[in-house]
Amino acid sequence: MQSLVLLVIVSIIGFVVLNLIPGGPLAQYALDPGMTQDDRIRIAAQLGLDRPLWVQYLDWASGMLQGDWGTSFRDGNPVLTVIGRHVYATLLLMGSATVIAVSIGTWIGIRGATHRYSSFDYVATVGAMIALSIPTFWFGLIGIYVFSLRLGWFPAGNMYTIGDASVMNYLHHLIMPSVVLALVHIAIWSRFMRAATLDAISQEFVKTARAKGVPERRVIMKHVVGNALLPMITLAGVQLPSLLTGALVTETVFTWPGMGRLFLDSLGYSDYPVVMGLLMFSAILTIAANFVADVVVALVDPRIRLA
Repeated sequence: MQSLVLLVIVSIIGFVVLNLIPGGPLAQYALDPGMTQDDRIRIAAQLGLDRPLWVQYLDWASGMLQGDWGTSFRDGNPVLTVIGRHVYATLLLMGSATVIAVSIGTWIGIRGATHRYSSFDYVATVGAMIALSIPTFWFGLIGIYVFSLRLGWFPAGNMYTIGDASVMNYLHHLIMPSVVLALVHIAIWSRFMRAATLDAISQEFVKTARAKGVPERRVIMKHVVGNALLPMITLAGVQLPSLLTGALVTETVFTWPGMGRLFLDSLGYSDYPVVMGLLMFSAILTIAANFVADVVVALVDPRIRLA
């Protein structure tokens, strides 16, 4: 119920803010010398923009509940169709970046905690601070310059080479944008995992296991890591909005045909139905991820389930 209320609030704020933008959807016609005022009035009536804002919102919300998310001002196609063309590319990019971030970040965090104040721990800490301080687009531009222009190892952009739709070609194009998108999240995962691991190591059951002579590797893998991973499940749900934001920047830098690039293009064309559709799709995805994370944590942690 809280998720549904939150979706309604997000939709109202997004709808109002979009309609407060100067010029509105008709701004794209303002520079057309052949477009008269009467023409603009007629187009506004055809698009339903001449009605009060609250009537427009209710009409849009009613259609959305029935599966009609509106029609693109740009090409006249249904919004769901337009989004459907780009959702796969974004999910592919986000999924690969998540796998990279979780696997590498978890390993760095565990090793940093088990080798506290070692050279590895200091290097990992400094590296995480650098990754968190530098914008994603800078990493992307440096990656293109070094690995595409100078070394020629990876393509500078796009999802695949025209005429070659093989899996290897997709992977070749996917490596650099997914790594760039994962860099910041590797830093976040490593810092959280280090803190969670240190907290688990200090628990009494770990001291008891060590006192009984249980091998250190087994103590870490069975008792420490299992408990340290519990808060990481919640973190996975919280990190989804930042992944979507990072995907927007990464897709723009690498001309990746996903929802992030579609969002910027739709803003440029004042295609508000598509922008609202993308906003709601992202909101639904984010809220669903947090809901699933809460449920999973309750299932795997008896302390939360019994509370």
